[in-house]
Amino acid sequence: MILMASLLAGCAGSETGQRTPLVAGTGAPVIIPGGPGEAGRTAKPGERLGESEAQVTGADVRFAEGMIPHHRQALEMAALVAPRSSSRALRTLAERITVAQRAEIAAMTSWLKAVGRTWEGHDDHTVTQEQMNRLRAARGAAFDRLFLSLMITHHQAALEMARRQLQDGTDRTMLATAKDVLSGQGVEIARMRELLGG
Repeated sequence: MILMASLLAGCAGSETGQRTPLVAGTGAPVIIPGGPGEAGRTAKPGERLGESEAQVTGADVRFAEGMIPHHRQALEMAALVAPRSSSRALRTLAERITVAQRAEIAAMTSWLKAVGRTWEGHDDHTVTQEQMNRLRAARGAAFDRLFLSLMITHHQAALEMARRQLQDGTDRTMLATAKDVLSGQGVEIARMRELLGG
């Protein structure tokens, strides 16, 4: 039984409640057991592994479609850190945000494709264009304070999205992603508050 959401790109049905294929993702390998006396093998990314019993709801789709642009804005903000901040702690935080959220974007994009949705894209406005312009113009300690303040607000919006998914969603992959967002970004908020206070 496959338990980790990161192992699968798709694990849900359509919005109409029909079942959809389980598809191997590009994350951790999925091992397919062989028959009696036969060796197992590793599934190839995109390989159909069967059908899920889970059914996707509109809440699951909204969560993925909303979280992708939200994460992309976080990546845009994190990319500003290296050339503008001399804080090693802030650079490390930005790297962690980048690694985690790129992986989640890839997983949610694959999941949407597996359930027959094409993410058409829209902007996330948690941090406004004016705030982004101020962040781009800032340097040094002023940048650090503004980045931390804006990213805390940004992460808090992600926590709200994740809580809604846990309340309204049904798809195991999206529920697991929401739990990951809550735990990972909750820890990052606490760390950013420490950095902001210090």
